[in-house]
Amino acid sequence: MKHFIMGAVAAAGLAVAPISALAETIRVTLQLPETHSLGQNWNAFADIIGEKSGGELEVQLFPSAQLFKDKEVPGAVGSGAVEAGSAFIGRFAGSVPAVDVVSIPFIFEDEAHIRAAVAPGSDLRETIDSAILKETNNRVLWWQAYGRNIYLNNGSAITVPADLEGKKVRTYGKVHGWTVQALGGAPTLMSGSKQFLAYQQGAVDVGMTGSSGVKSRKLYEVMDHMTLTFDSAIEFVAVINNDFYEALSDEHKAIIDEAAREVEQQLRDQILLGRGRNDRGNEGQHDRGRAHR
Repeated sequence: MKHFIMGAVAAAGLAVAPISALAETIRVTLQLPETHSLGQNWNAFADIIGEKSGGELEVQLFPSAQLFKDKEVPGAVGSGAVEAGSAFIGRFAGSVPAVDVVSIPFIFEDEAHIRAAVAPGSDLRETIDSAILKETNNRVLWWQAYGRNIYLNNGSAITVPADLEGKKVRTYGKVHGWTVQALGGAPTLMSGSKQFLAYQQGAVDVGMTGSSGVKSRKLYEVMDHMTLTFDSAIEFVAVINNDFYEALSDEHKAIIDEAAREVEQQLRDQILLGRGRNDRGNEGQHDRGRAHR
């Protein structure tokens, strides 16, 4: 009888255990902290697909470059080393040079122009998303607004292009490097996670990043001024391994696609509001005490 009872208990345990195993887990690599807007964007996506799938879809987020650095994301997701991730869209330029179009200085007139150009279904999105899928096996789920490009520095604030002449400037893409060179500066390509120490130690004179990264990376602690120039918009993409995606049920694909559209709009609205008065044409320079807002 004792053996029978123990066997029954074990069988009951086996009956319960597979329930969680039925969930499709999407591991996500992110170079930024979870507290950053992109991390929160993934969490919002996770909540939606978890609820709508009844727990059959779940997201496991690995922030702060725990798994892969930003430049490694296209290869890691494309190969299936991880199911999904976020990367600056310029990281796909090696396979799809057209992605750098969004980094061309002053190509966008204003916020409305940006939104129209990168909206789901737009000609630009259709062309770039399709090319990324074809060349890298990364399926773009949604574009993640990161904010306008800004310059950070100590000492006197950057107010005119000539202020970059002779300065060593941290950059994060080829087109941005060309822009710095055209202004007489020396571009230094550097991953986002290395910025704080580089600024703190004076490895570069000027920083270049997105406005949304100043608070999450605490860059206001090591740089006095933040100058918003409106020269370019920074776009990340949330991507998923296409083989993994295609293996999902039609129902789960639909849930993921719908959630992606929802969180894309949420983030773009959030970034716009976060920029506040600066995006309405006011000066983009702040002292250290206000730069983190």
